[in-house]
Amino acid sequence: KPMVYKLYNYCIWLSFQPKYFSFSFLFCLPVGSEHVATVTLPASFNDLFPHFLVEPDDEYIVKNKPVTLTCRSTPATQIYFKCNGEWVHQDDHLIERNVDPATGKPSTRSLVGEVFRPQWDFPDIYIFNKSGFFFPCFDDFIVFPPFSDLRKNFEEEPVGKEVALNQEVLLHCHPPEGVPPAEVEWQRNEHVIDPVSDPNFLVTADRNLIIKQARLADTANYTCVAKNIVARRKSSPATVLVYVNGGWSTWTTWSACSAVCGRGWQRRSRSCTNPTPLNGGLACDGQNVQKSACTATCPVDGGWSDWSNWSECGVDCSMWRSRECTQPLPGTGGKDCQGIDLQSLNCTSQQCLQTADGVEDVALYVGIVAVALCLTLILIVVVLVYRRKKQGLDADVADSSILTTGFQPMGIKPKNSHLLTIQPDLTTTTTSYQGTLRSRHDGTTHTGTAKFSMTNGPLLDPLHNGSHHTLHNGKITSDPAEFMTRLSNQTYFKTLPRDVANTSYGTFNFLGGRLTIPNTGISLLIPPEAIPRGKIYEIYLTAQKTEDLRLPLVGCQTLLSPIVSCGPPGVVLTRPTILSMDHCSDACPENWAIRLKKQNYEGVWEDVLMMGEELISEPYYCQLEAETCRVFSEQLGRFSLVGESLNMAAAKRLRLVLFSDAYCSTLEYNIRVYCMDDTQDVFKEVMQMERQLGGRLIDEPHVLLFKDSYHNLRLSIHDMPQAHWRSKLLAGYQEIPFYHIWNGSQRFLHCTFTLERLNLSTCELTCQLCVWQVEGEGQSFSLDFNIDSRPLDPEFLLMDTNPSGSALAGPSAFQIPYLIRQKICSSLDTPCPNGADWRLLAQRLKLDRHMSFFASRASPTSMILDLWEAQHFHSGNLNQLATVMADIGKQEAMIFLVSDGEC
Repeated sequence: KPMVYKLYNYCIWLSFQPKYFSFSFLFCLPVGSEHVATVTLPASFNDLFPHFLVEPDDEYIVKNKPVTLTCRSTPATQIYFKCNGEWVHQDDHLIERNVDPATGKPSTRSLVGEVFRPQWDFPDIYIFNKSGFFFPCFDDFIVFPPFSDLRKNFEEEPVGKEVALNQEVLLHCHPPEGVPPAEVEWQRNEHVIDPVSDPNFLVTADRNLIIKQARLADTANYTCVAKNIVARRKSSPATVLVYVNGGWSTWTTWSACSAVCGRGWQRRSRSCTNPTPLNGGLACDGQNVQKSACTATCPVDGGWSDWSNWSECGVDCSMWRSRECTQPLPGTGGKDCQGIDLQSLNCTSQQCLQTADGVEDVALYVGIVAVALCLTLILIVVVLVYRRKKQGLDADVADSSILTTGFQPMGIKPKNSHLLTIQPDLTTTTTSYQGTLRSRHDGTTHTGTAKFSMTNGPLLDPLHNGSHHTLHNGKITSDPAEFMTRLSNQTYFKTLPRDVANTSYGTFNFLGGRLTIPNTGISLLIPPEAIPRGKIYEIYLTAQKTEDLRLPLVGCQTLLSPIVSCGPPGVVLTRPTILSMDHCSDACPENWAIRLKKQNYEGVWEDVLMMGEELISEPYYCQLEAETCRVFSEQLGRFSLVGESLNMAAAKRLRLVLFSDAYCSTLEYNIRVYCMDDTQDVFKEVMQMERQLGGRLIDEPHVLLFKDSYHNLRLSIHDMPQAHWRSKLLAGYQEIPFYHIWNGSQRFLHCTFTLERLNLSTCELTCQLCVWQVEGEGQSFSLDFNIDSRPLDPEFLLMDTNPSGSALAGPSAFQIPYLIRQKICSSLDTPCPNGADWRLLAQRLKLDRHMSFFASRASPTSMILDLWEAQHFHSGNLNQLATVMADIGKQEAMIFLVSDGEC
């Protein structure tokens, strides 16, 4: 059987030496050619030639690691390896000898391990069988030099992307060069991507990754991994962010009309939730609230028709008549008619068809009983009158919260209520009022005190026990804490604060007066003649804290003013008082529906006035100025101003106030930025709180318009000198949610910026404070101050620096003296054909918008002067008012210019 061997570039000598004979063959091939030699051997020698069962595979060299070559042959007893012409030592071989199960002949398996040098290595294999034949291995194999390797840097790494939902994503990856070439796999968040299990992924032939349709779950860090037998390399992670642009939901149905009767507003809304913006997707474009004017059908209360004629007298000696609730019929939620619709009456004896026995006796008895009852009532009245005259008068004047009949529905019995009816004796001796008939607030210093004598006598006769109740600038002589405790114990005043910091109180008579809460912009003017003559009231004024008294707000409503209580509620007033308080609206009536709310005795807040729709018949009227609201009220109580935005252009005024630590001995430095309603009462509370915390005011307050756009407020600090300061905030800005600001319930909203100076000697800080609404216009304020310098004095920001004048009674509370005021009113109240009357005065004082309200009062001039007093208490100029009077043509104006001595 012939045997075929492949020989390469050399000659092979074969020598066979059996037992009985020997022969040899020599095969030579020219260099550079490949030939096949066919040798025909006797059949008896075929079994003597070993052949390979396992041949060594090509291997790669890894630095400092062995290469293992495996060879198996049968029949053979020994296998040798030769490397680059040198024999591999037998100790480096691992020989396994066994029997070939197919032929029963011995077979040999040899393993050799060698650390190869960095050069081309061509190992040879020699086989020795049991017959003593030594055969070289003719099948070649190569151990590839030089050393295998995998470079560190990728030729192209994947790059992160932001893609929309369902968009195709392509990530490129070109692995580093290596021997052998590297294989590539992709990982998502350190987990291997298997395109078989998730068909949404596809790895292309050039090793790029394709995400067919991006899902939200595909937002992850993607890594390209290259590996071979040498090493494993990872690319930098590429972040794929799948974002979702927002979409509007469907509009809700229109809400019910805000007005029960007449003109109102209705709204509908939609939300940016279809879908909701995610991962930086675009927000919805457009408005989320729509408002529309509506007119509600007014409820119609039912009315009775006229009674029908009486029926004829029946056998039961009675006759009937009826009426119906048809004029008009109740409709649109109106009330039904109150009362009976059927009335009966006994007939007289002449009309009765048949009379019963004893009817005359019954009528007689009824008449006797009626006469007896009348006599008893007359006797009781006589006894009560006698006892009252017997008792005399009590010397104490009781609290006005229990003096007035208006407070009786609360179930509190008045003490000494008979004092309310005492008439003063106006014929006795005179009394002197300290002061001048000029303005009480013109700041003029007088060396002497002028006295103005009035022939009216004292306000009250001396009481029988000889004690007197004295008025001291409207302040009662009792302990203030006792007064507040007494008020708080009454049923209606359970929510009054027990401290006197935000409360003013005083005792007043028919001359009127003024209550002011210092540094809050809140005051109550009690005009002359507002309190009936002969009555004395203890009146209080307090600013409620919103955290103590929650005001229910719905929809787009927001609190625009402080919650103010004045009372006691129920006192009898003959003229409106004027309550002044700050508000924080932008004073654009076309953007707002502003309501005046009042809390009733049950604690329920009711709408008592709608701005722009005032009725002169109502006991309330309001003038809205740029920053102040003036409320005319004939009833005292608890009030607040609530606004409802009609469009997204409506804006509240915010006051931005910056504070920092008064003393800084560390590297850290904190700046607190307060965002509060632009009203003086909130600013006062923040000042008091920071004073307790040891803070300092580092800049003047700034005003920002905050629009009803449902966007949050963002604040950030920029442009700090990097060589001296750095910010410790992780984010680039801080954010205050929209609703925290809009509802006005949280009064002390603020952000704290923590900065760090690089050296304790650094004292100068220069930066920019940026404040803006998301997707809106913003403002930037420059800050430049020394952290160790003297802080700003907050007192210069406060209007009232002397709280001792919080209550003023009598003439000292007014700019215009009482007698001059009376003369002006009598002169201008009478209509003049040429118009030189109160109407011209209102026009010159720019109060002509309220003409109809003034005209509805008994003395229009006094209402105008009351409003002027409320507006110009701190800045009034009587000379200017005198000039206006002179222009009108009234000579009474000259009285303003006379001296104290002439008066």
